[in-house]
Amino acid sequence: MEVLSRHWLNGLLTGTAMVAAVTGLLDALDPYVLHLHLLALYMLPVMIVAVAWGAALAVLTSVLSVVAYVYLFARPHGFPVAQSQTSAALAAFLLTAALVGHLAARLRHSALVLARLSQEQSALREVATLIARSARPSTVFDAVTREAGLLTDADAVRVERYETHGGRRRVAAWRADDDVGGAGGATAPETGVPEPGSSVECPIIVAGQPWGLIVASKHGDAPFAANAESQITAFTDLVCIAIENAKAHAELTASRARIVTAADYARRRIERDLHDGVQQRLVSLLLLLRNAQTSVPADLYRLRTELDVVAAGLTDACEELREVARGIHPAILAQGGLVPALKALARRSAVPVALETDVRERLPERVEVSAYYVVSEALTNAAKHAEASTVTVTAAAGSGLLHVRIQDDGVGGASFAAGTGLVGLRDRVEALDGKLFLDSPPAAGTTLRAELPFAGTDRAGHDQAPSAGRRAAAPPAQTPHQASRGRHTGRPLG
Repeated sequence: MEVLSRHWLNGLLTGTAMVAAVTGLLDALDPYVLHLHLLALYMLPVMIVAVAWGAALAVLTSVLSVVAYVYLFARPHGFPVAQSQTSAALAAFLLTAALVGHLAARLRHSALVLARLSQEQSALREVATLIARSARPSTVFDAVTREAGLLTDADAVRVERYETHGGRRRVAAWRADDDVGGAGGATAPETGVPEPGSSVECPIIVAGQPWGLIVASKHGDAPFAANAESQITAFTDLVCIAIENAKAHAELTASRARIVTAADYARRRIERDLHDGVQQRLVSLLLLLRNAQTSVPADLYRLRTELDVVAAGLTDACEELREVARGIHPAILAQGGLVPALKALARRSAVPVALETDVRERLPERVEVSAYYVVSEALTNAAKHAEASTVTVTAAAGSGLLHVRIQDDGVGGASFAAGTGLVGLRDRVEALDGKLFLDSPPAAGTTLRAELPFAGTDRAGHDQAPSAGRRAAAPPAQTPHQASRGRHTGRPLG
């Protein structure tokens, strides 16, 4: 009410000042211009007041203009409006004031509606962009509370989630007092004391079930606009999408993790079965053959030669089987950890490898296995597809992340869709909530980077398979001088 009174007072003072200015101008032009022409100049303040302050003040300005003209310029001087020209001018002024004021009010209302619509679309677009970028639900909730609060002119907005025991838990909140300079979004503490005023509550329904509420509140007597509920409802739809996306992402990550874990367990079981079964059987047969060779008479030269050939074949078969078992699940990774396993990869690589590591402790087994296969696949691609002459491998652990980087000087042009095993690597890395980055411009080499989080997880070197009958022993603690740090070159460069 106070703002409205000040607005009217400003309009009245402005109209009066403009009428006085026109009156002064007419007084100067009175000897040279016809009176009726002078009267038309009062139309200017009438139209300006009508556009800026509406028809009511414009009508008052019209009356003030005609009164000033009649009193100062009509002959003889006096207030009575007797002449037909003056009456027609007053009627024209009043009609103009009403029409212009009405049109201006319609235009102001349309402009206000468009501005509010633009603000609403901008707020929804801000939240939708976060969802499209797969932002965390907490980030989306903070954005929703802030944008909904600014859009509805609320004093506070909060997102609450239903608990299983029947209560509600606040997951995000915003207060206008905390939004200094439009950069708010801070979560204000609950006081536990309800404040007087009005509020709007809109339910959040996820997969047909009540999930929570968005609550907007105002302190004092000022009510919400009529469309405030519909505006907040649009945000509840976006919140539902964010929650469903987060749930789907969590389920996908868990599914990937289960697949990768099952594959690793299968690799270890196959490696163990090969080692304890076929490989041991071949070794036993080779020993029996060697014993049989010692009992063959010296004059049976042809038989001794054939037995030597068979023994050599068994020896080669044992070596090949050992290499196959090592590729399925390298024993050195389980026994010594990531750094010795990477050194073994560097030694066996067909392309010279410069290896630099800064990993001072054993990491969770899944992290070590994923890093090992990232490096192994990258070295295989560098040898088979990249035509590289050198490869640089770095691995560093710190701040809860294992950073692995493989860079070659090959032909480039690698992509996740090229069928080089990179898609499987990405699935393996993302199953651990990690990230895999590929940079491979044509004729400029390939760089593969992996970020694997390990903070807050079990730091044992091995996981126990559900069906395993034994548990691998934890690795011995390392002293500072035993920590694996430094630069290792698998093959001489150049």
